[in-house]
Amino acid sequence: MIFLTILNGLLPSFLMVVLGGLLRNRLSENAWAGLDKLNFEILFPALIFTAAASRPIAVADMLRIAPAVWVILGVGLVLGYGARRYGPQRFLDFAGGWQTAWRFNTALGFIAVGALPGADLGKLAVAVGMAIPMANLMAVTALSRGGSLGLGATLQKIALNPFLLASLSGVAVGLSGLKIPGPVLAPVEMLAAAAIPVALISIGATMDWRALARLDRSSAILCGVKLMALPALTFLVCALVSVQTSLMTVLVVFAALPTASAAHVLAAGFGADRRLVATLIAQSTLLAALSLPVWMAAVMIWAG
Repeated sequence: MIFLTILNGLLPSFLMVVLGGLLRNRLSENAWAGLDKLNFEILFPALIFTAAASRPIAVADMLRIAPAVWVILGVGLVLGYGARRYGPQRFLDFAGGWQTAWRFNTALGFIAVGALPGADLGKLAVAVGMAIPMANLMAVTALSRGGSLGLGATLQKIALNPFLLASLSGVAVGLSGLKIPGPVLAPVEMLAAAAIPVALISIGATMDWRALARLDRSSAILCGVKLMALPALTFLVCALVSVQTSLMTVLVVFAALPTASAAHVLAAGFGADRRLVATLIAQSTLLAALSLPVWMAAVMIWAG
């Protein structure tokens, strides 16, 4: 049942990627690049902001969950660097793929946690709200350095990154408990609703479909870190220190999520190899259709 729920949740995303592949030749390369730019500057920042700001964030939950998700992201960064020797020669292109070792699919996270009995979506909302700024900070830093920018230019690029600004402002609203008036929030929600479909279509249009079923050493390491190493380490630590079941569920599922389509948008915004990242996202998502239900079942069995 859980396996079918996850597959049903993934199917619309798969179909949107397929649609992008079918539409590839309908638009020019410049048109697809412009679509990525629109997503990078406007659509995905709107999605990130609404994801963090739409639910109140309790300070106590933040203090418990934030360090845990930051450690998970950090471990993904460290382990993912093991793919460097097998990856692209240009560091900027590697940085675009490297970020897939720690970034996560927020939408699938809510689908997966919601499918588990007694799961706490509020805790997942806190985890996402705390993880998004850190994940983007790490990714933007790597991509900025990959572009051979100086320290000042790198800091400026990080500070003005639309993803980071949207994350921080969304978390600030969530912590404040303020409720944004409906007429003001509605246009932002409309933009947010378009972000994932546009990104998935763009992924399908830029992805090397022949490479989708072929994992080389670099992509195998990155996908293995994201889908196997991170959830395994998270499960082991949570079990050893007897973490509360509801929190353990959220942390393990969070660690096991496939990488985010936003990784493709961010890489394109910095000029990294779009096709490489698009293929990594597709590989991660497809493999997660098998691995994520396994980790969900492991948590349920542990919980008894």
